[in-house]
Amino acid sequence: MKKIFPLIFLLSVLLSCKKELTIAPISIGTTETFYVTQEDFVQGSNAIYNALRTYPDRLINLSETRSDNLYAISVLGVQLYDPINAFRTDAVSNTYVNAAWNDNFNAIYRANVFLEQLEQKGSVVASATLRNRLQAEARFLRAFFYFDLVKYFGKVPVVTKPVTALESVEIKRSPVADVYKVIIDDLQYAIANLPTTYANTDIGRASKYAAESLLAMVYMARSGPTYNIEGPGLGLNEWSLALPLLNDVISSGQFALNTNYANIFSYTNQNPSVNKEAIFDVMYQTGLNPVLGASFISLPVPDAYFTSVLVKPAQLGGSGRPTSYDLYNSYENADARKSFNYVLYFTQLGIPGNRPFLKKYLDPTKVPAVITDWGINFIAIRYTDILMLKAECILKGASGSQTEVDNIVNQVRTRSGASTMSNVTISQLLAERRREFSGEGSRWFDLQRSGNLVSVMNDWITVNDDLKQIQPVVPNWIIYPVPQAQLDAKPGLYTQNPGY
Repeated sequence: MKKIFPLIFLLSVLLSCKKELTIAPISIGTTETFYVTQEDFVQGSNAIYNALRTYPDRLINLSETRSDNLYAISVLGVQLYDPINAFRTDAVSNTYVNAAWNDNFNAIYRANVFLEQLEQKGSVVASATLRNRLQAEARFLRAFFYFDLVKYFGKVPVVTKPVTALESVEIKRSPVADVYKVIIDDLQYAIANLPTTYANTDIGRASKYAAESLLAMVYMARSGPTYNIEGPGLGLNEWSLALPLLNDVISSGQFALNTNYANIFSYTNQNPSVNKEAIFDVMYQTGLNPVLGASFISLPVPDAYFTSVLVKPAQLGGSGRPTSYDLYNSYENADARKSFNYVLYFTQLGIPGNRPFLKKYLDPTKVPAVITDWGINFIAIRYTDILMLKAECILKGASGSQTEVDNIVNQVRTRSGASTMSNVTISQLLAERRREFSGEGSRWFDLQRSGNLVSVMNDWITVNDDLKQIQPVVPNWIIYPVPQAQLDAKPGLYTQNPGY
């Protein structure tokens, strides 16, 4: 089922970039000589997909931890997530912030090399249909990684071809609107050239519907307010551009709500051709050498839970990142998502109370021998999300009715045993998204788009921060700082985001 991962691992190394100003390559010569046969291009495409491996970790570390979903106060010494959770200005040197910049640009470099080589040597790919598809996949992935960068950093350098190290240190950050132009152009090409389905030998590759879904999300992000910062929101009110794309995915008949919420995340329901919730997966496989499994599962879970309850080796959670009480308590008791998503655990040292933590992806029978080798996929684009984004577009003024909105929300709630609602408002919809997608990384971006991020976060901090370690949020902190390593690579090339 995980068809795109048995790749030549060396290629992933050859296509990696240097740590500083990672838009520059290690060796153009090495990558140029790699692409000789059609199979080389298939493997090169796989290497771009391989760069998705760290994407779910990024969502936990930078979206969930930053948001009101997790109360990530460490009590076992300094943790890497402390500056992220507490909105500290020293996040400029944070490992997670650096990784978000470097990993995304490494992936973009792989895509750029691939696209250049395909243009120059693509005649070795026998079928024009396959050439167009491989190009469309690379452009979809480049758009995916650039969109990730925009949401975290705002302005970033725009690079659509391989550059030398000397060239890279002359490329300034582009305005957000210009980055979006590249993203939209890539996705429009992808929509026109990607297939709607794949054979089993190519399961996991991006489809037309994945590209339509992502473009709808781009239009919705652009529609959000600016907060008077150079972030992802441009205040463009493009809800009516997003809606037809969402409707096309919904009307395709290829996807459906799983009738059992827990089954969406089951280790035995990983094949996207079977799991109809999965529009686009980040795919993992456990037990390989080199390791191609997942690590995001362990991040919010206290190590003590593994050692004392499961009697397993400590994982990556340290003291853990408890789920906030107000999120946990917002579920109705009959809501199956509450018991499936969380465990109420013992008091963590200085943190008072019996706090819940997220165990959504944790199957105690599947704990791997290597902590970064879990064998579960991450659904990066989920059908339930598409339905609820449609409801949001309607509530924001796109064509549609209140009845449609209510029906969508009640499909989601009924599946989990929660009571139905009527006349659903935008605030109620966002609260339902928070419950449904807890641990899936959408919350921070939902708040960005809502226009209420600053007030929601500050109200939450006032009520929930019983250890008083989180400082009040200001608009500048909606996006992250440019990593200090990037500023130091060539002083004066980049200007730091305000507030850091």
